[in-house]
Amino acid sequence: MVLMYTDQEQTRTRLESFRYAFSGLWHALNSQKNFQIQIIVGFLVLVVAYILDFDRFEWLILIMTIGLVLAAELLNTVIEVVVDLAVKEQLLPEAKLAKDVAAAAVLLLAGAAVVVGILLFGPHIW
Repeated sequence: MVLMYTDQEQTRTRLESFRYAFSGLWHALNSQKNFQIQIIVGFLVLVVAYILDFDRFEWLILIMTIGLVLAAELLNTVIEVVVDLAVKEQLLPEAKLAKDVAAAAVLLLAGAAVVVGILLFGPHIW
């Protein structure tokens, strides 16, 4: 059976999806210390890029890099919550491993972001 939605129902569903996404973002901003730090660092980096008069290509790389780090941190939070729900706070080695590997992915991406930052900002500073 195929469900058919009216245009009004589709619009409402899309708006609800955005509301849920913003709710998740708001939760992360209010509860996740690492996400808060990354937001602040990202904002400061954008200010410095503006002062240094980045060109369009540099802005593209910078914004994509910041977005990737923030998205990785949000996914890390999701993995932590889902693992905690699945194991009901039991100390299972596999649960710890899953959470550690998710955190390692964020760490790896943050390290790559630092390298990108050096490559982008270096020529402007030196």
